[in-house]
Amino acid sequence: MSDIALLPSVSQFLGRDHGLYIDGGYVACSTTAKLKVINPANGEVIAQVSDAGQSDIDCAVNSANLGFKIWSKTSPAARAAVLFKLADLLEQNREELAQIETCQSGKIIHIARAFEVDQAAHFLRYYAGWATKITGETITPSLPSFAGERYTAFTLREPVGVVVGIVPWNFSTMIAIWKLASALTTGCSIIIKPSEFTPLTILRIAELASEAGLPPGALNVLTGSGLVGKALIEHPGTDKVSFTGSVPTGIAVGKGAMDAKLTRATLELGGKNSVGFLRDIDLDKAADGIIEAGFLHSGQICAAAERFFAHRSQIEPIMEKLSQRLASLKIGSPLDEATQFGPVTNKQHQQKLAGFFETARSENSTIVYGGKLIEGPGCYVEPTIILANSINDTLLNEETFGPIATFFPYDTEEELLHLMNNTPYGLSASLWTNDLSKALRLVPEIQAGTVWVNMHTMLDPAVPFGGIKSSGIGREFGSAFIDDYTELKSVMIRY
Repeated sequence: MSDIALLPSVSQFLGRDHGLYIDGGYVACSTTAKLKVINPANGEVIAQVSDAGQSDIDCAVNSANLGFKIWSKTSPAARAAVLFKLADLLEQNREELAQIETCQSGKIIHIARAFEVDQAAHFLRYYAGWATKITGETITPSLPSFAGERYTAFTLREPVGVVVGIVPWNFSTMIAIWKLASALTTGCSIIIKPSEFTPLTILRIAELASEAGLPPGALNVLTGSGLVGKALIEHPGTDKVSFTGSVPTGIAVGKGAMDAKLTRATLELGGKNSVGFLRDIDLDKAADGIIEAGFLHSGQICAAAERFFAHRSQIEPIMEKLSQRLASLKIGSPLDEATQFGPVTNKQHQQKLAGFFETARSENSTIVYGGKLIEGPGCYVEPTIILANSINDTLLNEETFGPIATFFPYDTEEELLHLMNNTPYGLSASLWTNDLSKALRLVPEIQAGTVWVNMHTMLDPAVPFGGIKSSGIGREFGSAFIDDYTELKSVMIRY
């Protein structure tokens, strides 16, 4: 098969002189600096975006504060209606958004359609439903009455203010939707700072948000380098940061937020996520599970698994079965609908993964399958299986964020739990077994914010998501996000 043809609207969008989206429309950047957006499938420059300067940042923050005054006073039902309309527009423009996303990120077109657009619309509708359900509570105080007076109290949930949403390059549409939906549902305004590698789709979505009826200033988009995000976090006119990205950067973001003025922070970070296969697991199910857990979108998912623990008697058969599956994957252009495995998103990350392969060799780990970059244009990396030489091997401990599955054997279930928990991170983990009773007994012993059983990486908007230990602070989804985007105000009355 061959690449699908780009829609005329996509070609037109990519060819624009992209400005900054402030106060409900595009504005020219105060600087002449431009950032190139490169298609990781072929190395070609597909667009250029502005690199915002300080005056642009000030303008966006001012717009967001004015937008907050309007949006926070908008009725919950009206806020929900706008978000429902935006979800409809995402679906109506599904193919255009998916193609833009694939061109900028190298995500295969099926994933761009199903996750970046379809799932984003699904999550957006879920969040919109909460707009009319954010409540406080009434309280009867126990204060003594001295002269017949009485007391009552209640709490209010009030939007925190201007949110800075810093979005990574791996799921630049869906994660941006999570952040803007959380903010807008609760009555906050938001400034989105997309990754410099994948800034395009959110610019188009900002247009759709205005079309849906979002007032000027409620959503602003500033493209640029990481310095733009830093300046937004430290700006006196912002009130909260929601960051998704690597652990080291997340720690720096959290410190910056605290140093600024105790700016509220939600940090959804990565980690070194574990998979444990119990001894009763079927080999075919194990191989399917590893593909799902570690190789979707070339492993570039924060919750993806990188550490795989199998019983010593099964580890070689599992790796052999997995090698057969990986060898059958069609690697190619992400715009080819027959492709099953595409490139990683940028050249820097490709070279980082090459460094991990060299580290594995230097530590005498066994590269069972793959372990090389794929020659030619684009940022392609072979899907890789590694058998660690020891529990201290780098690839069992450092996040690779790529299509690398590192294995290590265990002998007892107690040892399995120790191996799975022997990491400073705690975003996600999964157990694979036919014995549900045993799984439910083991789940409380696993140190992770999310534990899946016989599945991995699958998220639902009703189920809270976030990490423990060094993998983050706060939760997304469910009703948990409301706590992070609102302030709780107590009111006491004497009468």
